[in-house]
Amino acid sequence: MSREPPPGEEEAPGGGGGDGTARGRAGEGGCYLALCARPVHFEKANPVNCVFFDEANKQVFAVRSGGATGVVVKGLEDRNPISFRMEDKGEVKCIKFSLGNKILAVQRTLKSVEFLNFIPDSPQLEYTQECKVSKCPKLMWLGETLMLVLPEKRSLKLLKNQSINVNWYMYCPESSVILLSTTVLGNVLQPFYFKSGTMSKLSKFEIELPAAPKSSKLSLSERDIAMATIYGQLYVLYLRHHSRTSNSTGAEVVLYHLPREGSCKKTHILKLNRTGKFALNVVDNLVVVHHQDTETSVIFDIKLKGEFDGSATIHQFVLPPRSIQPYQMPVAGPASVTSQSPVPCKLYSSSWIVFQPDIIISASEGYLWSLQVKLEPVVNLLLDKGKLMDFLLQRKECKMVILSVCSQMLSEPERGSLSVIATVFDKLNHEYKKYLEAEQSYTMVVEAGLSRSNPLLKRPVRTQAVIDQSDMYTHVLSVFTEKKEAPHKFTIAVLMEYIRSLNQFQIAVQHYLYELVVKTLVQHNLFYMLHQFLQYHVLSDSKPLACLLLSLESIYPPAHQLSLDMLKRLSTANDEIVEVLLSKHQVLAALRFIRGIGGHDSISARKFLDAAKQAEDDMLFYTIFRFFEQRNQRLRGNPSFTPGEHCEEHVTFFKQVFGEQALMKPTTF
Repeated sequence: MSREPPPGEEEAPGGGGGDGTARGRAGEGGCYLALCARPVHFEKANPVNCVFFDEANKQVFAVRSGGATGVVVKGLEDRNPISFRMEDKGEVKCIKFSLGNKILAVQRTLKSVEFLNFIPDSPQLEYTQECKVSKCPKLMWLGETLMLVLPEKRSLKLLKNQSINVNWYMYCPESSVILLSTTVLGNVLQPFYFKSGTMSKLSKFEIELPAAPKSSKLSLSERDIAMATIYGQLYVLYLRHHSRTSNSTGAEVVLYHLPREGSCKKTHILKLNRTGKFALNVVDNLVVVHHQDTETSVIFDIKLKGEFDGSATIHQFVLPPRSIQPYQMPVAGPASVTSQSPVPCKLYSSSWIVFQPDIIISASEGYLWSLQVKLEPVVNLLLDKGKLMDFLLQRKECKMVILSVCSQMLSEPERGSLSVIATVFDKLNHEYKKYLEAEQSYTMVVEAGLSRSNPLLKRPVRTQAVIDQSDMYTHVLSVFTEKKEAPHKFTIAVLMEYIRSLNQFQIAVQHYLYELVVKTLVQHNLFYMLHQFLQYHVLSDSKPLACLLLSLESIYPPAHQLSLDMLKRLSTANDEIVEVLLSKHQVLAALRFIRGIGGHDSISARKFLDAAKQAEDDMLFYTIFRFFEQRNQRLRGNPSFTPGEHCEEHVTFFKQVFGEQALMKPTTF
C-alpha cells in the first residue's frame, strides 16, 4: 500500500506473516467495501512497459519502449482507449493529457517538458518548454493557469509565477487546490487555489506533528498527507502514526478543513487504534483507511456524532474492520485458455498504489479499480437503527436499502419497538421536510421573477435520501398490512406513528395513508376506533376518504353520515355531496342541500329528474318536476323547460302520469 509508518515504527500485533488465519477471520462475512466490477485492464508493468497514472483525468498510461512501440491510454469513463506512438527520446518520467485530451505533456528530464498536439484535424506538432528553475518537479496540468499553452504557435507563455521554497507538493484536481510543503520541518503547508486563469493564495497553516522533532530535518512526508472533498468541503488528511496523547498507542487520521476564505482548522480526528502500514481513500463521503498488516479496512463518517475534545471531534470507526470483498481476475490469453477459472486477486498487495479519492491500482497485475461501498452488509453490522439511518441517509445509493430496513423492522424476527420505529420515521421525515422546504423556496423565488437576478440559483436536487409518502406506502406500509403477520394493534400503531411523524414535521398527509388506516380498521372490525378517529379528526378530511367511507355503508351504516359530514366540512365538495345523495336516491335531501348553499338556480334540472324517475316514486317525481317549473317561472317568466335543458322525455313522462292539465301554466301580471 502507499503509506508506510516512519522508520522504526513497530508492526501491528499479528500482522505481516503467519498462515493468514487471523487475517481471514477478520475479513469473514459482511464485506462492506468492494472493487468495481468493470475495472480498467492494462498491460502490467515490466522492464519494457512503464505504467503512469494521471490523477486529474483518472487515466492510466501504458508506455512501451519510451513510446516507440506504442502508448495506450485508458480511463474508467473512457469507452475507447487512446493509442499512439511517439519517438523514443529517453526514459519517460511522467506523461499526462490536458483536460479534454487535446495536448499531451511528456517529461523525460528534470529540466524540460515536451508537448504534442492532439487537436482533431490538426497536425501532430511537437514543442518543448525549458524549466525556469534548476530542476522541474513532477509534471502537473492546472488547466491553462500558470502557463498559457499556444498549440498553433507551438509555444507556451508564462502568465503567473510564485517564488517559494518547497519540499514537496500535492494537487487536488477536484477542488483545483495545490498544497506546498514549506519550512525545514515541512509541516507548514501553503495552499493555492486556481480558477479561470487566476491564482489565489490561501491562508497557510501548520500540521501538528506527533512530538517535537529531535533534529531540524523534514518531518512531514508527502505520503502521510491527502486532500479530498468530503460533504462538499475540502479537507487535508494527515496520517499521524503516533498520537499526541500519551494514553493512546494507535495511529490516527487528523482532518484539517481548508476553506476558500478564512483559516484552515483542525476539525476531526479519526482513531485507528492500531499501528502499521496504512492507505487512505474517500468513497461516498466516507474516509476509508486500509491496513495492510491485517488486510482489513475501516470507514469513518464525520457526519456522525463524535466526542468533542475542545478543539476537534474524535471519531471511532463506524463498523468493525473487514476485508475488501474477494475479487476474481479473469484469465487472459487465447480462447482455449480463458475458459479456466478466474484467479483470486491478492488484496492489500504491497504493489497496490492508492490515489484520491477512490482509485486503487495494481501495476503488477495491470488493473485499475474504483473502490465502492456496499450498503447491504452494513445493515447487519450496525444494529442501532437510529445510527444506521443517520449513516444510510448520507449515502448516494441509499433508498432501496433504507426501505428494506423499514420493512425488516416491522417484521419478525427483527421487529422493533414502537419507540425505535418512531425514531426511524422521524429521521426519514426530517430529510423529506428539508427537501420540501428547499423546493418551496426555489418555487417562490422563480414565481417572484427573482431567479434572473440570481444566476447561481439551482433547483434542489432530490437525492435518494428523500423517502416520500409514496415510497413508504408502496414499498413498506401497504406490504406490511397485506402480510397480516403482526397483531392488528401493532399494525395500526405503526400506521398512526408514521402519520404522527408527518404531522410533527408539518407535512400534509396523503389521503392514501388515511385510506390504508381505514381499510386496516375495517378488516379487523374496529369500527368503534374508526368512528373515534373520524370524530376527533385524527384522520384528516378529504374527498377520497369520504368516498371510501361511503363504500363502507353496507357493512357499517353510520359511515354514510360520517362521509356526508366530512364532505360538508370540506366546503369545496358540494358537487360530490349532491352526487352521493342522488346515487342513494335521496333526491329531496340533495335538493335541500343545494338550496341551503344557494346553488339551486344553476343546477341541472335533468340530473335531478333522472334521479327522481329512477327512484320509481311518482309523488317524488311530481315534487321535483314542480320545483323546477317554479324555478323556470321565477327566472324566465315561463314554467316550460328550454330545449337546451334536454328535459323533453321527463315532460312526456309527467303528462303520461299526471295529465297535461297538471303542467304549470305561465303566470301573467
